[in-house]
Amino acid sequence: MRIIVIGAGVLGVTTAWYLARDGHEVTVLDQAARPGEETSFANGGLLHASHAEPWNAPGVVWQLLRWIGREDSPLLLRPGQIPRLVGWGLGFLRNSTTARFERHTAVNAALAVYSLQQLQELRRSTGIHYDEAQHGILKIFHDQQAMDGTRHSSDLMAPLGVRHSVLDSRQTIALEPSLEESREQIIGGIYYPDDESGDARLFTERLAALAEHEGVGFRFGTTVKNVEVRNGRWRSVEIEHERLEADACVIAAGNGAKALAAQAGMRLPIYPVKGYSVTLPLQGWRNPPTIPLIDDARKVVITLLGDRIRLAGTAEFAGYDTSLHTRRAATVLRQAASVYPSLGAHAEQCEPAYWTGLRPMTMDGPPILGPSPVDGLYLNAGPGHLGWTFACGCSRIVADVVGGREPALNLDGMNLQRFRR
Repeated sequence: MRIIVIGAGVLGVTTAWYLARDGHEVTVLDQAARPGEETSFANGGLLHASHAEPWNAPGVVWQLLRWIGREDSPLLLRPGQIPRLVGWGLGFLRNSTTARFERHTAVNAALAVYSLQQLQELRRSTGIHYDEAQHGILKIFHDQQAMDGTRHSSDLMAPLGVRHSVLDSRQTIALEPSLEESREQIIGGIYYPDDESGDARLFTERLAALAEHEGVGFRFGTTVKNVEVRNGRWRSVEIEHERLEADACVIAAGNGAKALAAQAGMRLPIYPVKGYSVTLPLQGWRNPPTIPLIDDARKVVITLLGDRIRLAGTAEFAGYDTSLHTRRAATVLRQAASVYPSLGAHAEQCEPAYWTGLRPMTMDGPPILGPSPVDGLYLNAGPGHLGWTFACGCSRIVADVVGGREPALNLDGMNLQRFRR
């Protein structure tokens, strides 16, 4: 079949890759100049089934309301967004019950485990490199209650293939000796040996080059002006001075998916949640962690990517505003420096690169995959904070559905139909 994929981020490129490998003729459209230029550009770098929980854990909504207007908070709701959040926010709240949260965590965990398996197979078959590392991921804790809560979630995910080890303070520092700097703060950790890390932008760029070698056509600097539907079937996409037709179309456009789907008469319950990252050159810092870290209390990620250190964190409900607020960016660096005081001193000697990106979040947590109500139009959308983790699994599933094959995972809980119940 001839297939159009809208979006050249990590989801769009992996979708195109699997479709091309299945023998389809694929064209990818993206308004950016290169692949991986938006949300895939500078995320935290983690590939983790261990962190598959949706963000609407029981009680988090009240934390969000308590932190309204606080620039230094891990979660920030801009007051001007409250009217725009009513519909999505009520769904977010409705899905924050313990039963729903645990059900959606299980959906995400199963998809994350499958996605990591697909990534490993892709790496074996192509030899692709992207500053990847297979050292697992370590979550560190400062209070027992938080650690017990994460342990409970991890125990729920264990039957789905998410292995973990619970460590006391001494064992945590023995596993990651660089944490000696903050020994007094750490009461323990949970280690997830099967998790990985890597540079999502580098992966997207290099897989796009491999896909092009497989015959995929990329049209950058191309804005989709309209998704045309007639008589319940997708017909074409309209771009500047041209209409492109094909047998099928996949919307994998990250934060642009909602508007594109609306053109086809669909409502996707997706809201963009802004995250920040800081990237520092490793040179000169003598105490980097070997294992990627998640500090649970400070909501910060610390990841070694080749010769760089990537720090990422915060969640800001600010609509489609990608502007970088200096105080929010400084919070990410300050939180990481609370774990590694020597990192704070290192940052003063170099020029940190600050970045913001929007995570397309569904109101219940799992992504939206597979067929849409419009014949010939498919969705790979709404992965939230797990876009890099989910990329290969989501895209393999969507390629299977487009090709008429039964996907490896049941789509119940990941399709658009679930929001109509």
